[in-house]
Amino acid sequence: MNPAQAFSAYVSANAHTLLQATSVHVWLSAVALAVACAVSIPLGIWTARNPRGAGVIGVMNALRSVPSLAVLALMLPVLGIGPRAALVALTLLAIPPVLINTDVGYRTVDPAAVEAAVGMGMLPGQVLRRVQTPLAAPVIITGVRIAAVEVIASATLAAFIGGGGLGDLIIGGLQTEDTGELLAGAVCVALLALIAEAVLSIIQRLAAPPTLSAAAQPA
Repeated sequence: MNPAQAFSAYVSANAHTLLQATSVHVWLSAVALAVACAVSIPLGIWTARNPRGAGVIGVMNALRSVPSLAVLALMLPVLGIGPRAALVALTLLAIPPVLINTDVGYRTVDPAAVEAAVGMGMLPGQVLRRVQTPLAAPVIITGVRIAAVEVIASATLAAFIGGGGLGDLIIGGLQTEDTGELLAGAVCVALLALIAEAVLSIIQRLAAPPTLSAAAQPA
């Protein structure tokens, strides 16, 4: 049986198992990414506006060099085996790219646009919300794209600490030499990463900043 036939046969016979593993994988990835964004974007705004923010960014850059499996392994002594440990580890992996890009996005906003907004009588909160954030959005979304792909890929390793997901199929396929099971897990992970990349790319294109005059109109 060739790989394509093995893949087709496994999917036909184990559609429910594959769907369940995919659902767990999507849940782990989506929750980790959402929590990472909720933490990283406000913190990135702070680092961009605070002189001490450079130290935080330096730490985040250092954390990006830590292998995904090492982060997952570090959760074992603290949280034990299970989805909770995997979720915390994946969130930690997603924070650096979102935080770094948020910081860069706000730091690189054209000062002239900010000065023009202040000259129009906009308050600091309005400048942040209606001028700086739209201009920084494409860079922030780039960070979210990077984090999404990293999290989806790293979530396969969550199987090593009992997190479930498509990693269970990949590991199971390797252990039993079941080509169909291995391919089913690997193909689904690749498809999820491609879908996330495509969706976020579309969102990034739609996030084209408005003109300053439009941003300055009353809400």
